[in-house]
Amino acid sequence: MANSASGMSVDDECKLGFLELKAKRNYRFITFKIEEKIQQSGENYEDFTASLPENECRYAVYDFDFTTKENCRKSKIFYILFEEDNYTMFGSMFRYWIQEKNIF
Repeated sequence: MANSASGMSVDDECKLGFLELKAKRNYRFITFKIEEKIQQSGENYEDFTASLPENECRYAVYDFDFTTKENCRKSKIFYILFEEDNYTMFGSMFRYWIQEKNIF
């Protein structure tokens, strides 16, 4: 169901993909766009940045693996809003909507 303030909703496939990334670690990252399906691209950060299109905004989650100075392997999920300078209004509206709906 769409949010009355924004007219947007999150597709169930996107929600499921996020839960799979969060709980099962099936994906390294997912990028989101309004009216776009989940995309899985590559295995590393360079593949992730290469998947971001020029002149378009994306909201993404990235599952980052790292090793601590105590030599413990850890993982941290980052929430990323990628926007070009000319998309500030869109980014502000999108950030507000995500926070209002408590999507991620």
